[in-house]
Amino acid sequence: MTTPQPSNAVRDLVDTDKELALLRELIQAASSGPGVEPLAAAAARMITAATGTDVCFVHVLDDSDRSLTLAGATPPFDASVGQIRLPLGSGISGWVARHREPVVITDDKEADPRYLPFESLRGRDFTSMVSVPMETAPGGLVGVLNVHTVARREFTDGDVELLRVIGRLIAGAMHQARLHRQLVARERAHELFVEQVIEAQEIERRRVAGDIHDGISQRLITLSYRLDAAARAVGGDPAEASRQLGEARELVGLTLGEARAAISGLRPPVLDDLGLAGGLASLARSIPQLDTELELEDVRLPEHIEIALYRIAQEGLQNIVKHANASVARLRFALDDDIARLEILDNGIGFDTFENPLGSDEMGGYGVLSMAERAELVGGRLNIRSRPGSGTAVTATIPVPSVID
Repeated sequence: MTTPQPSNAVRDLVDTDKELALLRELIQAASSGPGVEPLAAAAARMITAATGTDVCFVHVLDDSDRSLTLAGATPPFDASVGQIRLPLGSGISGWVARHREPVVITDDKEADPRYLPFESLRGRDFTSMVSVPMETAPGGLVGVLNVHTVARREFTDGDVELLRVIGRLIAGAMHQARLHRQLVARERAHELFVEQVIEAQEIERRRVAGDIHDGISQRLITLSYRLDAAARAVGGDPAEASRQLGEARELVGLTLGEARAAISGLRPPVLDDLGLAGGLASLARSIPQLDTELELEDVRLPEHIEIALYRIAQEGLQNIVKHANASVARLRFALDDDIARLEILDNGIGFDTFENPLGSDEMGGYGVLSMAERAELVGGRLNIRSRPGSGTAVTATIPVPSVID
């Protein structure tokens, strides 16, 4: 992690003693560790001391790059860390994040149409505020810094510039902390998925072994008895021989059915018979609870990608039936510029993707992590768009190294 260096801008805005204290705090904050929240908390305390303000809020860009989360605040507002979220463009902080421009409000915040109050942050207790973007060179957004004062204060251009300088000085460390958090989250998700895959494999092996032992093996043993009985009856009782052979044929049919079912659990045979487009169409027809509209390009892909897309579609359609309360679904598949694209859309109840991001515990029951990991294991990615009352769109995109003609 790069240690912040003395800045001419800092020297121009604070006296020597304050400059040294501020730089010392910056170095300590940047060296405090990889956690986003500890760094944001240290930054909030440092900024209020350096600017003579009463409270500071540090909003950090989420991993989705679509919203801000309160990551640090001076007491007593640190109790709200992690609980305040703002989509980009929403509220003063969201506006600053989207436009990369500072906002200064001297008084009457409620009159500003961009202002969005949060009861837990007690906005009415504070009169004046400054909000500035926190950016890394060459302009990558990391978050937003807000300072507030109880008494009315005319913030100067120097005050705003000081906040922007501080923001730039800690933005690099904050960016590294975000990357570390993303890496840890991805590693944890991968470890969890590997555990789930191993467990699922063991369960599937036991199921297939049980099916073969209890079903196929027993029926083959009985079939052998029937054939022996038919052989003994051929010479003396043709009717009995015919009956035994009929029973044997019935057992053969049942055994073949059970064998096909066991094989289907390991690899969908419909892909071999009909290809991916035909398999997806067959899958949609097998779910009578949904009126599914199909837009499927008839093209073959490498086997592992076809299996991944088929299983993602299978999980997605099952999720719609279980959770979406939808009446209509749309299944689209196409190959464009060597990118396979699968879309599963519904007109159901939807959900808040900010409250329930991909991979969160709340989404565990929806099988979303499994779908995302299936896409990632073949080099692709999964994207989910949803809002309460507006349905859900699940999109899997997978690069295809070579297409099978």
